[in-house]
Amino acid sequence: MLWFLRTDPNRSMDANAMQHKSFDQVAGWYSGSAAQSTGLSIWEVVGCQAAGYSLIAIVFVVNGRPGAVYHVGYPILNRAAFGVYGAWWPTLNRAIMAIVWNGVNGVQGGQCIYVMLHAIFPSIATIPNKMGKGSALTSGGMIGYTIFWLLICGVLWVRIPKMRILIYIKLAVYILSAVSMLVWTLSLAGGVGPVLSQGSRVHGSQKTWLIVRFVWLFAANCATFASNAADFQRYARKPNDVILGNLVGFPLADCSVVIVGNIVASTSTIIFDEMEWNPIMLLDRIQTEHYSSENRAACFFVALMFAYSALFSSVFENSIPAGNDIAALVPKYISIRRGMFICQVVSVLINPWFLLGSASIFIQFLGSYQIFLAAITGILICNYYVISRGSLVVSDLYTGDKSGAYYFTKGWNIRAYIAYVVTVAVGFAGFLGNMGVKVPLWITRMYYFAYPIGIFVSFGVFLLCNLVVKPAHIVPFSKWLEPKNYIRPEDDTGTILESVDSERRTTDSPTAAVGRKGINII
Repeated sequence: MLWFLRTDPNRSMDANAMQHKSFDQVAGWYSGSAAQSTGLSIWEVVGCQAAGYSLIAIVFVVNGRPGAVYHVGYPILNRAAFGVYGAWWPTLNRAIMAIVWNGVNGVQGGQCIYVMLHAIFPSIATIPNKMGKGSALTSGGMIGYTIFWLLICGVLWVRIPKMRILIYIKLAVYILSAVSMLVWTLSLAGGVGPVLSQGSRVHGSQKTWLIVRFVWLFAANCATFASNAADFQRYARKPNDVILGNLVGFPLADCSVVIVGNIVASTSTIIFDEMEWNPIMLLDRIQTEHYSSENRAACFFVALMFAYSALFSSVFENSIPAGNDIAALVPKYISIRRGMFICQVVSVLINPWFLLGSASIFIQFLGSYQIFLAAITGILICNYYVISRGSLVVSDLYTGDKSGAYYFTKGWNIRAYIAYVVTVAVGFAGFLGNMGVKVPLWITRMYYFAYPIGIFVSFGVFLLCNLVVKPAHIVPFSKWLEPKNYIRPEDDTGTILESVDSERRTTDSPTAAVGRKGINII
């Protein structure tokens, strides 16, 4: 067993750590406000987000299932599909995206801290700005960003299972802050009527394609979380604990936030005669133009609540996944906690403040990386549900032995990489168009569907490759071998699972004896 494959932080979770149940998820509203800036009405944006979040919630549940069953994270599950060495590339892909999102969330949190500082020290707004054109942060804002960055570093020292109560507090704080800002901005705008009566500013086919674009863009916005859903669901006590929270709780919680966020964004059009898509900057603009003690106090406390919510969103949605991924790349030297701190450092080096410089840049960023993550997600889903039929040889996920089920071709599953390359190639022209390269209109519009197309193409190509050249551990489709209550070998006290053949123990997968010799490789 090789040191870079076996590492305690990435081993399956012990029973004491599995303390997370169904409703430990909540999200923000920036993307909805950005969509409104393109000309769609409040309710059109809400409909797009409701549809997008409902679709991606299905991917959460489906792709996170093996993590909830076997209590292993995304980097380890990659080894089952891509090979024990081939897993490095998809793991690195996800780590990069987590780092980028960590930087974006850090900027959002830094803006919250800046609003708080501005409410106390008006002189912070007069600091000469050296940040350059296109930056979402001024020099004063960088002070807030630095403070928020240090706060995240402090939270990273807390053990993950012990953060549960902080998440519940975050949920209450976020709801309170959102409702407070909603009531306040509506009063400034003259009530609900003028705000909700604002119609769409686009019509015809342009509106139709905008709606299509944003339905899938909102789904793809969560592609990073969908790809590594196992990182969160591995903490579940029981596999089914995560289903209701994802399928129902996630869309409902996010859509309620979306409605509030879009109404708040719409009030800015009435208050300032122009759309302010960033809610934190709307707060700062209110107190800047009316720097009264009442406005300053209101802005301070609302920003404080937003900052608290942003803090734990950043940790759970980005720092933890990045820590898992980075630790899996070099586990001999890097633990999950060290990986989280590396994520913190690198997220500064990428200058994330330029990604929030405008609504158009933010929207471009949201759609830029989806083809790569969709390709990985489709392969993982196909491997677990069709190729392995719910069974994993967990011990073989941590060995580079040639007899291991996931050694394939010198540790690389060529089938998975064929599927990955084909999928990326299918959507690459649209990716270039999204990055600013001039492409035909039909390619641009086809790229709106890049995420679902990517999942289905990678799923289909990977399945075809496995049917043409079958791996030794492939399970007949007529069987379903997922254990009902998987127990780690070190936690096993002799219990026999009811879901597995009576002669098999629950400490390993039903296919553990398959493929130990003569692994079929390409």
